[in-house]
Amino acid sequence: MRQHTSWFKILRPAQWTKNLIVFAGIIFARHLHNAADLTKVVQAFFIFTLVASGNYIINDIFDVFEDRLHPRKAKRPLAAGLISPSVASWIGSMLIVVGLVWAYLVDRSLFLLIAAYLVTMMAYSLYLKHVVILDVLTLSLGFVIRAAAGAAVIDVEISSWLIICTILLSLFLAISKRRFEFTLLEDGAQAHRPALYHYSPVLLDQMISVVTSATLVSYCLYTLSPETVGKFGTKNLIFTIPFVIYGIFRYLYIVYKKGLADAPERALYRDWPLLIDVILWIFACVVMIYQRL
Repeated sequence: MRQHTSWFKILRPAQWTKNLIVFAGIIFARHLHNAADLTKVVQAFFIFTLVASGNYIINDIFDVFEDRLHPRKAKRPLAAGLISPSVASWIGSMLIVVGLVWAYLVDRSLFLLIAAYLVTMMAYSLYLKHVVILDVLTLSLGFVIRAAAGAAVIDVEISSWLIICTILLSLFLAISKRRFEFTLLEDGAQAHRPALYHYSPVLLDQMISVVTSATLVSYCLYTLSPETVGKFGTKNLIFTIPFVIYGIFRYLYIVYKKGLADAPERALYRDWPLLIDVILWIFACVVMIYQRL
């Protein structure tokens, strides 16, 4: 039974929630009712799930020794010695190949963006995760590529507002994760992740403050933008701002008080107030965007 669980855990299923951002393009392009487009985006979600899981496996192989120094990551199948690196590398490679072939069959633009995502994440695993500031920027780029793929697969232009908000929100999550790692590992932080040597709690707190403010301001400006009002024919998106404010503040509470910020997806499904807030925000956006169709 434990072996079967290990095979599933190595895929990091909790991380699949990150791929939900591919649906942002179809929601805000008001194509959610288009069955053909929705089918393509659903396929894009599963393709990213395959490719991301394959990439996580490869990353775990690279990080196996560092993960053994981490109190939580040491329980991962590879770090715990439950699955051999050779078998894991075969599984990871197969997932990536299947994902790339599937993406090519669905849409050429999707294939190129999946390839770009892989190159970016491989660069992160091999080098960029050890470079201060570039480590969190690279993680943010991964989210932007996902969002761009969701728009490209249905052939709609990705909004500049979507790009800005995605960058800022993903930076907020990445920096918060670094802050949690630094606090959790303390003197062992550098051994687990060398880039943490160049950070400090004060620096990370300042970075979180900047990105938090920028995220909230950008979203507020987006809801009030003449472009947004003209596109959706309503000013009511402004009423979704409280959900965004609460969600960000709740996540900050999780970072500093609850100790669940080592992985954003873990915080989402383990903190009910945050999960409910996200669901309500999505529901409110859909109702307001589609009310005039």
